[in-house]
Amino acid sequence: MRAERLLPFLEWMPRMSGRSLRADLIAGLTGAVIVLPQGVAYALIAGLPPEYGLYGAIVIAIVAGLFGSSMHLVSGPTAALSIVVFSVVSGVVSPDSAEFVPFVLTVTFMAGVFQLVLGAARLGALVNFISHTVVVGFTTGAAVLIATSQLRHFFGLDMPSGQSFINTVVQFAQLLPQLNPWAVAVGALTLTTSVLVARLRPQWPSMLVAMLVGSVFATLIGGAERGINMVGAMPGQLPPPSTPIFSLEVMSQLAPGALAIAIIGLIEAVAISRAVATKSGQRLDGNQEFLGQGLSNVAGSFFSCYAGSGSFTRTAANYHAGAWTPLSVICSAMLVVLVLVFAPGITAWLPMPAMAAIVLLIAWKLIDLKHWRAIIGVSRQETLVLVVTFASTLLLALEFAIYLGVLVSLMLYLKRTASPRMVPLAPVPSRPERPYRNVEKWQVEQCPQLKILRVDGSLFFGAVAHVQSVLHGLTQQGYRHILLVGPGVNFIDVAGAEMLAHEARRLRDLGGGLYLSSFKSTALELVRQDVYISEVGEENIFHSPQEAVATLFPRLDESTCRACTARIFQECSRVPGPESQTTKSRTSDPEK
Repeated sequence: MRAERLLPFLEWMPRMSGRSLRADLIAGLTGAVIVLPQGVAYALIAGLPPEYGLYGAIVIAIVAGLFGSSMHLVSGPTAALSIVVFSVVSGVVSPDSAEFVPFVLTVTFMAGVFQLVLGAARLGALVNFISHTVVVGFTTGAAVLIATSQLRHFFGLDMPSGQSFINTVVQFAQLLPQLNPWAVAVGALTLTTSVLVARLRPQWPSMLVAMLVGSVFATLIGGAERGINMVGAMPGQLPPPSTPIFSLEVMSQLAPGALAIAIIGLIEAVAISRAVATKSGQRLDGNQEFLGQGLSNVAGSFFSCYAGSGSFTRTAANYHAGAWTPLSVICSAMLVVLVLVFAPGITAWLPMPAMAAIVLLIAWKLIDLKHWRAIIGVSRQETLVLVVTFASTLLLALEFAIYLGVLVSLMLYLKRTASPRMVPLAPVPSRPERPYRNVEKWQVEQCPQLKILRVDGSLFFGAVAHVQSVLHGLTQQGYRHILLVGPGVNFIDVAGAEMLAHEARRLRDLGGGLYLSSFKSTALELVRQDVYISEVGEENIFHSPQEAVATLFPRLDESTCRACTARIFQECSRVPGPESQTTKSRTSDPEK
C-alpha cells in the first residue's frame, strides 16, 4: 500500500510553492473570519458552551484536511449536525445536566468509529442509497428545528431547552406576550444588518459585521440592565484534553444516534467535496474522505470537540478565496487559536438575541425552496419521500428521520422495479430496416401466434410475480410462443432464472416455447448455468428479434399463417395468405 494512501497529505505537500502558500494564507484568513461567528452559533445550537464550536474549527478541521482527499473541503461544526447532536444526546440526558458534554464527546467518538469502519471497508457507495430528496427534506426539517430552538433567545423568553418541536411551538405561543422588546430590537437589528451587508457588500463578512453592530447596540441601550442575556466569555485556552465515556450501557444508548450522525456527516462531506470538485477538476476518493472524517471526529472527541463534517459555506469561501491545498484550512485553524488565546473575552460582549439572529439566518439558508418546488412539480413519489422525511424530522426522534426517509425511498423504488413494463413490439412496415417498435405508440399490427415483449427492468425476486402474471395472461389469450426482448434487463437473479426455466417448460408443454433476445451477456450468466439452461435451451437465445423470428417462423402453425392478414414479418411472404387463396380459387373456377 502506498504511503499516500495512509497519509494523503504526503501527496500535496511536496507540490507547495511560494505562490500556493500565499493563496492558502489569504484563504485561511477568509475562513477564520467566517468560522468565528459560525462556530459560536453552532455550539449554541448543539447546547454547548461557545468555545466548543471553535474547538471543532481547530482540531476537526486540521485532521480532516490532512487525511481527507479534497483539496478544498473545510470541516468542523455544521448547522444540521449540531441540531442532530443536540437531539440525540438530549434524548438520553438533560441539556442542563453535567453529563451532557461527556455524552456529546462519547457520541462524537462513536460516530467517528462508524465512519472509519465504513471507510476501511470501502463502503462509500452506501451514501448513494440516501437520495437527494431525503437530504432536502431532512435539512429543511433540521432548519425549522434550529429556528424554533432560537426563538426564546431572539424574543427574550424564559423557556426551557430540549423540548419537542410541538411543545416548543405551543409554549412559545403562550409566552409570546411576555417578550422582551429590547431583545427583539437587538435581534432584528442584527438580522437586518447581516442581510443588507450580504446584499450590498457581498465581499464583507456579513455575519461578523452584524454581530458587531448588534453587540454595540445592546451595550448602548443598557445590555443586561434591559434583561438582555449575553453569551459570556470563553476560557482563554487551547482545546483541552477530554475522554469519552467508555461504558457499554452509555454506548448502547447512543449507538443509533451515533450511526445517524456518522451517516449525515458523511453525506454532507461527500456531497460538498463533490460539488467543489466539479469546479476545480479534482478527482476525489470517497473512501478516503470517509477515513478523514472518521479520524477527525475520533481525534476531536479527545480534545473537547463535538461531531463535525464538511461545511458548504466555508468550503465554498475557501475555494473562491483561491485556496490551493488543505494548508488553507490549517492556516484558518491557527488564526482561531490566536483568538482563543489572546481574545477569549470577545464573546462576553455578544448578546444572545444577536447570536440567535445569526442562527436564524443560517437556518433560513438551509431551506432549499428551489429543490422543493422542483421535486413537487415533477414527481408524486419523490414528493411523498420529501414530506415524510420533513415531517418525521420535526415530529420523531431526529436521528430516525433520515432512516425513515431512506426506507420510504427504497419501498417506492422496489414498488417500481417489482412491476417492470412489458412492452409489446412489432416491426414497422414503413421502415426499410423494419425495426421493432412499441405497438401502442406506432399503431402496428401484431402476430397472432408469436408475442414479442420488451422487458424494461431487471428480472429479480421482486419482479418475478409480475412477469409470470403477464406471461400467464398471454397464454390465456391463446399465445404459445413468447419472445422476450431484454436490452433493458441489467441482471437476473436466482428467482428470475428459476422463473424463466419454469415458464420455458410450461410453454413447451403447451406446444410452444419461451425465447430470449437482445439480453446482455452479463445478465444471462446465471441463466446459462446447467440447472437453468437445460430448460431454457441455448438454441432459444438470440442476438436480435430479427434472428429470433427467422428461426422461430417455421415452428408457427402454417394454417394459422395462411388465414392471417397481418403479414408483419418478412418471412410471412413465404406462406400464401388469404388474398392469394381467394385469387387461386377464382382462377381455377371458370364460372367465377
